[in-house]
Amino acid sequence: MDNYSDPRFDSAAKAVCERIGKYFKLLPRDIKNQTQELRLRVNKPVSICCTGGIYFLNHSGRLVCYPDNDAMIANKGDVEECFRNICSYSIYSHQNEIKNGFITLSGGHRVGISGTAVFHNGEITGMRDISSINIRIAREITGSATELFHALNNDISGGLLLAGAPASGKTTILRDIARQLSNGICGDMKKVAVIDERGELAGTYMGVPQNDLGVCSDVLDGYPKAEGIMQAIRSLSPEFIICDELGGSDEVSAVKQGLNAGVSMISSIHAGSIEELMMRKQAVSLLKTGAFGCVAMLNGHAEPGKITGIYKAGDLLAKADRGTDSNLCGNSCGIYGVA
Repeated sequence: MDNYSDPRFDSAAKAVCERIGKYFKLLPRDIKNQTQELRLRVNKPVSICCTGGIYFLNHSGRLVCYPDNDAMIANKGDVEECFRNICSYSIYSHQNEIKNGFITLSGGHRVGISGTAVFHNGEITGMRDISSINIRIAREITGSATELFHALNNDISGGLLLAGAPASGKTTILRDIARQLSNGICGDMKKVAVIDERGELAGTYMGVPQNDLGVCSDVLDGYPKAEGIMQAIRSLSPEFIICDELGGSDEVSAVKQGLNAGVSMISSIHAGSIEELMMRKQAVSLLKTGAFGCVAMLNGHAEPGKITGIYKAGDLLAKADRGTDSNLCGNSCGIYGVA
């Protein structure tokens, strides 16, 4: 069975209904290692998203590049069973997550759900008639941030914004940054506060982080990022604050407060390229706080964790102010030691 075992894949796949899940269990380990998402849609072929592309499961348990007449089709009962598994058969206790469209499993795996919105007094309060489920497999890759530390001479005290498209490895690298800082791998041990709004970074389950974030990390699980940043500043005296996917105006304000308190900020943001990043008002607002000295750009889902360039935030802002966005990827932006 060792040729079929991948702990991260297997723990995520436990949420899948038995009829389909038994085929996932028998996939080869090398396929499991590459898998990023497991997707079930009502009356549609079951698919998995890997670094090499999207594949479909057939009734013989094989993966194919295009669904044919033998494709495994998820029915409404399959999706409903998965949904119950994900909620540990207590849908009511997960209502707050459900209305936001995702549920976090033990181990930090995030499950995206779609269906029909339920409204009350003009606000979304829940979801019914679940039509699709996307299980994103959380990967804990020790050393995934080492290249980044080396490129920055082991000094990220000036703050770092990690940019990349979905599934490009942002969360995986953030975890390893927390671990390396907290364990003192790149120098002295640092006090790290991790604001884990969606439970992906630490994978906290029953109050215990399932992922290794190091010995000097404190986790604020489930806190909205803006509130978590302020709570960490007030009570945890961190040297670094790490969170993912910043962008809201309240979060920008909290980042400014963290900078004023002498805390180094490390976060991520969605962007497929430097040009796309600088076209986003939220990104520009974050860079203008002065909390992020550098921006690290990731390559994409085909090469998760691959860094394509590291840029000085000041240079990016200066170029944007001069209206030279088309040349943002030039060496004058300050790419550090990364091809």
